[in-house]
Amino acid sequence: MVVQRTRATVDPVARVALLVPLAHLDREFDYQVEQEQSEQARPGVRVRVRFSGRLVDGYVLARAATSEHTGTLGWLEKVVSPEPVLTPEVAALARAVADRYAGVRADVLRLAVPPRHARTEAVPTPPTEVPPAPAELPGWAPYTHAGAFLDALRAGRAPRAVWQALPGEDWATRLAEAAAVTVAAGRSAVVVVPDQRDVDRVHAACTALVGDAVVALTAGLGPAARYRRWLAALRGSARVVVGPRAAVFAPVHELGLVAVWDDGDDTHAEPRAPYPHAREVAVLRSHGAGAALLVAGHSRTAEAQALVERGWAHDLVAPRAVVRERAPRTTALADTDEQLARDPAARAARVPAIAFAAARAALAAGAPVLVQVPRRGYVPSVACVRCREPARCRHCHGPLSLPSAVGPDGAGTPVCRWCGRTDAHHRCPACGAAGLRASVIGSRRTAEELGRAFAGVPVRTSGAPEVLDTVPAAPALVVATPGAEPVAHGGYGAALLLDGWALLGRADLRASEEALRRWTSAAALVRPAGEGGQVVVVAESELAVVQALVRWDPVGHARAELDQRTEVGFPPAVALAALDGPAAALEDLLAAVALPPGTEVLGPVDAIDAPHGTQGWERLLLRAPRTQGRGLSRAVAVGQAARSARRVAETVRVQVDPQKLG
Repeated sequence: MVVQRTRATVDPVARVALLVPLAHLDREFDYQVEQEQSEQARPGVRVRVRFSGRLVDGYVLARAATSEHTGTLGWLEKVVSPEPVLTPEVAALARAVADRYAGVRADVLRLAVPPRHARTEAVPTPPTEVPPAPAELPGWAPYTHAGAFLDALRAGRAPRAVWQALPGEDWATRLAEAAAVTVAAGRSAVVVVPDQRDVDRVHAACTALVGDAVVALTAGLGPAARYRRWLAALRGSARVVVGPRAAVFAPVHELGLVAVWDDGDDTHAEPRAPYPHAREVAVLRSHGAGAALLVAGHSRTAEAQALVERGWAHDLVAPRAVVRERAPRTTALADTDEQLARDPAARAARVPAIAFAAARAALAAGAPVLVQVPRRGYVPSVACVRCREPARCRHCHGPLSLPSAVGPDGAGTPVCRWCGRTDAHHRCPACGAAGLRASVIGSRRTAEELGRAFAGVPVRTSGAPEVLDTVPAAPALVVATPGAEPVAHGGYGAALLLDGWALLGRADLRASEEALRRWTSAAALVRPAGEGGQVVVVAESELAVVQALVRWDPVGHARAELDQRTEVGFPPAVALAALDGPAAALEDLLAAVALPPGTEVLGPVDAIDAPHGTQGWERLLLRAPRTQGRGLSRAVAVGQAARSARRVAETVRVQVDPQKLG
């Protein structure tokens, strides 16, 4: 039986973006709209259509009177929901992000729009009231040009700034104040932070100023709660949205401000295709929506500095006199045998004498002491006691570690971190020695040693699986891994930043930048030098990154880092596309790509992070002048589309301006 369908009388053609992750299908497709669907099939709604013989999901992007397609158009099979969940602004942003990262819009839309929860969608969202913004914001007074930035937000303009937060700054409250000013001007704000602890902190600060008009969007909420809060933003009830990287796509009404805190944190980088970074998405959204942008942190990335030096954003920093007044006194020293030999107690605690003395002074003054250790666990890395060759598993060649001290049931014997096998009789394949030494000491071992050295002082640990949010203002040793440092009421009396070489010795383009970011995040929790606050970093004082910490000059370090990358040709000074895949697939893609002028082809070399189960993957780098960045992304996307149309089985992973280059 043939069902007769009646075409809609007004704009009978729907332009649909299909959720099909194939590069050659990354465009709009036209479908006919039935008259009974016409009212619900509005731009932004979810629909199902028949494509290539099967039903697929999609979004209506627009309605039109005619189609450029000369053949017979298919019909919309179903309007899944009349809720227009894809706003025009977010739809344009998804297209811009896909183009920026040589990806497919369908992949971006999956990041931007959460799955539907029908029962939640049927519940109306109650309206909220927005209190007036605070008349005075003295917390911003120390920063040059902060008044002009806030005045621009009040006037509904779109200022762009890179904010360098002072040590000890209540940065969550400052961000909440900027959001409150934006909301009071009749617009909305999105604040993107790295993790759940930061979400909770900023959400509490925003709630104190904006009331019920703020929501926190996190994946841990569960599908119903997350979708309810997302709908509150979509329907205009929530005027401030706080969350990790996916929150940058929040569909707020009249976006006025996008703020990104600590953009150097690697959690801002999406691990799924097309691998966008929240900072870059925020930049694209700010530009496309005519909204203000605030990139902020205690440290600064080369990418943020590039925004300033290109004139696209302004500096928001405090004068040097204010920085010196707020910063703790910082000392750098190498972790040498001579340093440890000066004090037997310091040697037992594996802490140089100066650091040991700073800790004792802070504890005597009644303040807690923060000890930052780069690795969690007991002894996460061991090496040969004689030749220092890293100890490897004899079965899978994975790294050996010590999970705990010597105890029953084999505890204390080396264990492979890859396959889990124990190796109680390990011998070094290089020199034959049987002994092992710690090459990296974990947080649990450090806490154990400090507990023996500071008898009677409570020792607390913060790191996976248990992270502390706060600690009281009382004498205690707090051993934490980077990013898990709890806030101390009144500030820490001292911070000991151990094993600096473990951060600086990584084979990574961003090693020094990441080390400074982790150090400043911890040191910012310490009291000012005028109140006795001290920071001791165990690293070579001659290193530029260590001097940047001692002087508290993240801006100068970011400027030097950007100059170095410009000299050697790395992002953000150039556009870079990393192509990973089998050698034949890389050659096939290059053959289908018309590279823009000035593009260099570097490699191939062995891929550093091939997907599990793959073998023989190689990496090619395509490097082009920054002005050719769009052309490079477009060329790679065209090449991917050509291979997709030919249904080539071997895939090529494309990452534009990747965070990790090895």
